[in-house]
Amino acid sequence: MAGQATAPYIPAMRAILIPLLLLLLVACGDTLVVRGGVEAPSAASQYAGATDPGDPFERANRTILDINTVADDNIFRPVAETYRALVPEFGRLRLRAFLDNLGEPLVFANNLLQLRFEAAGTTFGRFAMNTTLGGAGLFDVASAQGLARQSGDFGQTLASYGLDHGPFLMLPVTGPSNLRDAVGDAVDGFGNPLLLALGPVFSSFTLGVLNTSRGTLGGIDLRAENLDTLDILRADSLDYYARLRSVVRQRRDAELMALGRPSGMEPLDDPGHTPPALDDPGTASAASPAAGPPRLPNPPRLPPDFVARTLRQADLSMPGEAAGQALPAAVPLDGGWASSVLGGAALTPSARP
Repeated sequence: MAGQATAPYIPAMRAILIPLLLLLLVACGDTLVVRGGVEAPSAASQYAGATDPGDPFERANRTILDINTVADDNIFRPVAETYRALVPEFGRLRLRAFLDNLGEPLVFANNLLQLRFEAAGTTFGRFAMNTTLGGAGLFDVASAQGLARQSGDFGQTLASYGLDHGPFLMLPVTGPSNLRDAVGDAVDGFGNPLLLALGPVFSSFTLGVLNTSRGTLGGIDLRAENLDTLDILRADSLDYYARLRSVVRQRRDAELMALGRPSGMEPLDDPGHTPPALDDPGTASAASPAAGPPRLPNPPRLPPDFVARTLRQADLSMPGEAAGQALPAAVPLDGGWASSVLGGAALTPSARP
């Protein structure tokens, strides 16, 4: 009887496990066959050693990205494309608003935990207004009344109490994250106040189905919304993994810093200086040769003792010093030379004598 009962499940298990094993085998190669039958280097093949202290699991992360990429090209992207083709934009917007409204109690709870009481009041007002006047959240009428949607998740809450982001992680299916946010997502998934409130009404199985359905629909809608964005990101990347890691980190850091929360990104102590835009690693622009040291607008005139002391700190010597030549009262320096040499000494040149 036991054998008869389990026999029907064997083909189903094979149908699930065999594609997963094929994905693993494909992801372990040096190349991936991406959309259109084009071969591209796998993320794992581009691993050149652990160079990022915030990503100690880079080798494993790159392999998981390869698996996610193959799964996305063959499963998730076609589903998202079909969804976008069959459901008109009006319907997609209504579903997105409905799912956002279901998540408002979770945002409200995290706003309270972060002691952001004004944001919590706004979130509560949004949920009440959109649920009643917006057709159970299908329409966002609250935004038109000045109640903008707030951000709030448990990873953000942990950051507000000073918890560091931890190592970078590439999670199966869900993609890039970090240890703090991965824990936060797990708590958010099972601790949604709306689902907890429905606990006495529905069984745990029904609540699990509702929660999974909400996450699945949200994931499909999110993938459909970002079809072109991810295509551009992949096409413009010499190293897709490094680029994706950089973009995700910067976006999360910017979100936390906008709330006045610690993000884990160290600020640069350079008062009065506007840093140039940084290229993301892995982009074609980042691989272009350097244009040379920046040139100062006007060549500065610096006191000889300051120049000598600065260059000695950089383990360099001044022009003419080795030959014992005397220096004039003030040393005129070429702007580009001054910028590169003084920059090597980790000092900022000053035009004041």
